[in-house]
Amino acid sequence: MSGKAAIDPRVLVSRERVLTATLDLLTETGLGELTIDDISRRSGVAKTTIYRHWANRSALVIDACSRMTDGQEAPPDTGSLEGDLRAILADIADLLGTARWSSILPSIVDAAEHDPEFAGIHSRIQHGHAAPLRAALDRAALRGQIPPAADRNAIAAALLGPLFYRRWFSREQIDAEFMEMIIRNALAVLHRDPRNPKRKQAAK
Repeated sequence: MSGKAAIDPRVLVSRERVLTATLDLLTETGLGELTIDDISRRSGVAKTTIYRHWANRSALVIDACSRMTDGQEAPPDTGSLEGDLRAILADIADLLGTARWSSILPSIVDAAEHDPEFAGIHSRIQHGHAAPLRAALDRAALRGQIPPAADRNAIAAALLGPLFYRRWFSREQIDAEFMEMIIRNALAVLHRDPRNPKRKQAAK
């Protein structure tokens, strides 16, 4: 025995219902109109029980949104950087197309501007998006497919930025042709990188 009291399964069930209801309502209405009363009605869990586990609405929303950063899978290894980038960008495009992500993330971005705790959640989500790209770029550097000194954070931003722009600003379709263009442009920048020793040697 670990010495810790076992958690009542009913508590786990009620917490799960509350967190699920919170994410569902955030998807439907956004953060601005979300209330504990709404969450209580949707989940069927009494407000007194909700406040027993979360001190206020912000604490509950942060807990629920933190689940959006969980379960990050290992980045694909197709054997080539281009193949890895295609697979990763396709996964992110699918994620951005879901109702939950497209509805909730703007609310988190807005709240992050004036709430440090939400800023932390936003940072975790963005880190989760960029992590597979960074891992693929790190692997490519070890394989000699890109220069070791390449700015991998900048390359990841160049790959992700156009996806976010199309999703929330131009609202154009994120299709395979668009993602191929993003990848070509990012790799072209790598080849033009002045820190690329192979490029310097070729210029001599």
